Amino acid sequence: MFTINLHNLIFHSFHGIHEEERILGNEFEVNVSLSFAPDQTITTLEQTINYATVYEIIKQRMQVATPLLETLVQDLTEEIRALDNRINSISVSVEKKNPPIPNMQGSVSVHYKKDF
Repeated sequence: MFTINLHNLIFHSFHGIHEEERILGNEFEVNVSLSFAPDQTITTLEQTINYATVYEIIKQRMQVATPLLETLVQDLTEEIRALDNRINSISVSVEKKNPPIPNMQGSVSVHYKKDF
C-alpha cells in the first residue's frame, strides 16, 4: 500500500458563512493523504497517482466559495476519488487560519476520511 501526501497547501479562498468571509476571504491550509495498492512494481507515472493532478483538483475546488468546511472536504474527497478508482482511502483536512470569532487566537479545521 502506498500513501501519497500533499502537505501545507496554502490558499486564499472565500469559504465561510459570514458575509465578510465571502468578501475578504481567509487563508486556508489543505492537507491530503490518499492510499492505493498497486498490482505491480511502479516504474512509470501511469502506475501511480499523479500528485500534480491531485494538486490541480484541490486548487480549482478551493476557488469555489463554500459556506461550510464540512461540505468542502467531502467535495474534495469525491473529486480526488473520481481521478482514479484505484484509490482505497482519502483523508482531507482544511484549516481556516483566521476564523471570524471575536477574541479567539488560533485556527479551526475540519478533517474527513473516507475508505473506498
